[in-house]
Amino acid sequence: MEQSNHGISKKITAASLLVALGIIYGDIGTSPLYVFKAVMGERPIEEVLVYGGISCIFWTLVFQTTVKYIWLTLQADNQGEGGIFSLYALVRRHGKNLVIPTILGATTLLADGIITPPISVASAVEGLAMVPGFEHIPTVPIVIAILSALFFVQRFGTQKVGGTFGPIMVVWFSMLFIMGIHQVLMHPEVLHALNPYYAYKLLTQYPQGFWLLGAVFLATTGAEALYSDLGHCGVKNIRITWAFVKTCLVTNYLGQAAWILHQGQNVLNGRNPFYELMPSWFLIIGVAIATMATIIASQALISGSFTMINEAVNLNFWPRVTVRQPTELKGQIFIPSVNNILWFGCVLMIIYFQSSSHMEAAYGFSITVAMMMTTYLLSYFLIYKLRWNRIYVFALMALFAAIELSFFIANVAKIKERWMFLFFELFIFMTMYVWFYARKINNRFTKFVDLGKYVLQINELSADVDIPKFSTHLVYMTKANSRHDIEEKIVKSIFAKIPKRADVYWFLHIDRTEEPYTLSYSVNELVDDKVIKINLKIGFRIQPKTEYYFKKIVQELVKNKELNLHIRPDGSTKYNAEPDFKFVIIEKFLSVENEFTMREGLLINSYFWLKRMGQRDEQAFGLDKSDVELEYVPLVYHPLGEVNLKRIDF
Repeated sequence: MEQSNHGISKKITAASLLVALGIIYGDIGTSPLYVFKAVMGERPIEEVLVYGGISCIFWTLVFQTTVKYIWLTLQADNQGEGGIFSLYALVRRHGKNLVIPTILGATTLLADGIITPPISVASAVEGLAMVPGFEHIPTVPIVIAILSALFFVQRFGTQKVGGTFGPIMVVWFSMLFIMGIHQVLMHPEVLHALNPYYAYKLLTQYPQGFWLLGAVFLATTGAEALYSDLGHCGVKNIRITWAFVKTCLVTNYLGQAAWILHQGQNVLNGRNPFYELMPSWFLIIGVAIATMATIIASQALISGSFTMINEAVNLNFWPRVTVRQPTELKGQIFIPSVNNILWFGCVLMIIYFQSSSHMEAAYGFSITVAMMMTTYLLSYFLIYKLRWNRIYVFALMALFAAIELSFFIANVAKIKERWMFLFFELFIFMTMYVWFYARKINNRFTKFVDLGKYVLQINELSADVDIPKFSTHLVYMTKANSRHDIEEKIVKSIFAKIPKRADVYWFLHIDRTEEPYTLSYSVNELVDDKVIKINLKIGFRIQPKTEYYFKKIVQELVKNKELNLHIRPDGSTKYNAEPDFKFVIIEKFLSVENEFTMREGLLINSYFWLKRMGQRDEQAFGLDKSDVELEYVPLVYHPLGEVNLKRIDF
């Protein structure tokens, strides 16, 4: 059973470019709403500040977005898919210290999902304050209502509205360009701001200019999304549309700078230069377009969070959670638990900060960490996959490290504004850390035996009519990669206590591949029609439906005359010819016969607590509850020491 990879169209068409515009650029594309306003703040308007701010924004987009992500990072595609877990899957064999950077990068990207929707939507909705008659309208309830509606519709899928994303973003970017070019044509001298000298002057000569990098960085926060959403659009579509998007963004920033320098006041007084570029008659339309663009930006981030958690589950970084597919669209998934956490976090953010200007002070820190972790993993990709000269790689990485470290230091000042974020990030990090490393400990105590040694006993048990038949087809989920290996606990399950007699014994191993959309299988018959092992290869982006796959494999084996379906001795086969399948899931529990060090105790106990909170194994594997038999075996990690137990005779 083969399934093709998640094919990315190599053709460049108007439709593919529209899809790229609608999915990829929501976050970075809505930055003009708040970036330059954050740079200016309530500081006195001076040429060095305005030109320096524009210069910093422009060269940040050049180095961070264009060079690092558009040129370099997009080359790290895993069968057409991107994102930090795809990058980790590509390079994990080449380094022992890649787990923590991957967890840190994923943690900070997920944390970004809590603040990007509220800051984007709030920035758009706050434009209503400039519309006559709406000056005193409370924006917080409107933002909460929009975000709540957005999270509510996730359960139904976004396929129907997704087709409008591209055209809306074309309108949005065209609006950015027209608003900007109007001011640039009126004041063409503003083009001097693109000179990197002004950036240097701002950072070195302007009082506390270096710390303005925290605001400048907001212009490139969506760069990680470019890579994460690679699978939706393909490299060529992203690179072509980026030329259009970057032109529109830079033109709008230049237009805002031109307006600020010629508007006649010494400070902004809370005004947003983005909306000041609009004529009054267009304001209500502009706010509506901006709101739609920010909703699209939020949608892209929410979908990206679902995809990331799904990948984390399949790569053993996250407990199993319920994953649903609301539409037939491949790759579109819905994770209720993640959706609820994001909604709750976003609502808390807008209630706590109240306005986008307050959120600007807390935004950006997480993404600097995510970018630094991507840079670290990318260096392994360039060296081991593309086989670049190490000197060139180290030179490039040093450049990006210097830029990102500067942004990180400037953003550290924001920690006091975002202290509540740290608890959320610590929770995500510890969940991934505990799950990954505790599973490794758990797997270390899994003993394997040679299945061949038990084949005669299995044959005897199957033929022993004195033992009640457990099922015609008995299926065990096994972790053993090898054709002949099987877990010792499975052998005990078959023979110990009440032996399980069956006509056919199946041992099903799921192999999570580093490719995202692999779906294939191989069959090994150790005893003809009696003991069969199946190795099912499933890509890390696929949510497994194991029972469906297994029954399909059985049908193919019967069709190819490789398997005979057994007739039940009680005669019931003539009424129901369907095979009787029973899947046995063996779960470990923490035995009371354990002694732990503090670290081990915390790690193992946290793992089993998370396991109880997460999805049950039969649900995660995609098995029908009626066909599953659960068994429990104790995990003895550190047996108790010698116990001095004395007998007292009365």
